[in-house]
Amino acid sequence: MTTHATNVTAQIAQLPTLPMESLWALWDEFFDRRPGHHHRTYLESRIAYKLQERAFGGLPAALRRRLEKIGETGEVPNQKRRSENQVAPGTVMVREFNGINHRVTVLDDGRFEYQGRPYKSLTGVARAITGTTYSGPVFFGLKPSHRERQKGKV
Repeated sequence: MTTHATNVTAQIAQLPTLPMESLWALWDEFFDRRPGHHHRTYLESRIAYKLQERAFGGLPAALRRRLEKIGETGEVPNQKRRSENQVAPGTVMVREFNGINHRVTVLDDGRFEYQGRPYKSLTGVARAITGTTYSGPVFFGLKPSHRERQKGKV
């Protein structure tokens, strides 16, 4: 841990031991107005965040705008969750099947390109290659098959 980070960590660790007058002084340093309640844990958590924000920077502007929009509208945009099996854009996966090497490229938008055609999922690519329903992540070796998982439990 760097000296700067150590200093912030020490400041945060000290918060629970500070008298309320000192907590309020820190609060007034970071915030324009006091909260309607005086819950110590709440004060400590908000001050701890502000100490970290001052030391390491705040949220990126784009994320801040997105969160503000969610707060205003109450609507959370529907976004795909990043899969633990998701691979970086530009990655080329090669799989031999029936003696033929099949190359799939991961596109910037999260889709997959196979033989010049975009696919929404690896499962769609696996289906195009095999002609049957097959898990794309299993077919390309990104996750173990059910049989392989069963063998690992022995």
